[in-house]
Amino acid sequence: MTEVVRVGHAGIEPAFSWSGGGGVLRLGTRTSPLALVQARHVAGRLEELASVRVEVVGIQTAGDRHRGHLGELGGKGAFMREIDRALLTGRVDIAVHCLKDVPGDVPRPEGLAFAAYVQREDTADVMLFPMASQIERMAELPTGARVGTSAVRRRAQLQQIRPDLRVESLRGNVNSRLGRLDAGEDFDAIVLARISLARLGIERPGDALDIIPAVGAGVLAVDCRQRDADVVELVRLLDHRPTRQCVSAERTMLHGLRGHCNSPIAGHAQFERDGQLGLRAMVFTRDGSQFVHSHEWSPPTKGADLGAYVAGDLLRKGARDLIDGIPH
Repeated sequence: MTEVVRVGHAGIEPAFSWSGGGGVLRLGTRTSPLALVQARHVAGRLEELASVRVEVVGIQTAGDRHRGHLGELGGKGAFMREIDRALLTGRVDIAVHCLKDVPGDVPRPEGLAFAAYVQREDTADVMLFPMASQIERMAELPTGARVGTSAVRRRAQLQQIRPDLRVESLRGNVNSRLGRLDAGEDFDAIVLARISLARLGIERPGDALDIIPAVGAGVLAVDCRQRDADVVELVRLLDHRPTRQCVSAERTMLHGLRGHCNSPIAGHAQFERDGQLGLRAMVFTRDGSQFVHSHEWSPPTKGADLGAYVAGDLLRKGARDLIDGIPH
């Protein structure tokens, strides 16, 4: 596996054509430590499954460079535009994204498709406290404690549980967020995806939160050009059917709601003990004081139908007013 952390803006290279062995597959990714770890994982899996060498190509995105609110750049799509362009123009052959960062209100570029959803991992959110703090659980935080998070979904649910907390915006990579937390100057606690800590090999105590995850939480999606049939065939070796079924339900629901980057929407599909696919979803006001909820089930092969039904149920219960009531 070869890594190229810096990507120039040279001319377009020929599109990769996989012929069953001996080729080099260029994999595009963001340049954050977490994104590179995730890309290496996907690259390693591909090299195990086929006779292909994978070159990891780091691409810095507008979302990574910008330190303000993502809404100023049009939302989470700011993490994808440069990578999409590199894929469409042939600078890279495939790309890896955290599915939770793929917007639900913006159509994917024509000609691209997610050929694989890697098996879903941990979806939990965890609250962390300064290393010097004696506090171990959210319930122990004093009134007015400052909690940092980058997600409007987490903010709404935290304020629903503890309206006395001061939930403030926190962006940056995992290590920089932990650094600000441990400095003890800005925050009394922060909330992160637990899987991000595991992927980076960071072990520290925290309080796993009983809140609904983001749509696509814990899933890595591998993007390809649809016309590159050989590459699509190769990448599909990574596709995990149960994860794809869950993703189908969650993202169909998200598309149906037509939310925006400031919409606190949560959704999680999982298989029940009886084999049915269940989808639980909620839409909140920004402060979590108002919300609508839906929880429905379907056969696993009907994930898209389940997502559409849950979106309709939420809209019937007033989700459109909640979504439209939040500026963006």
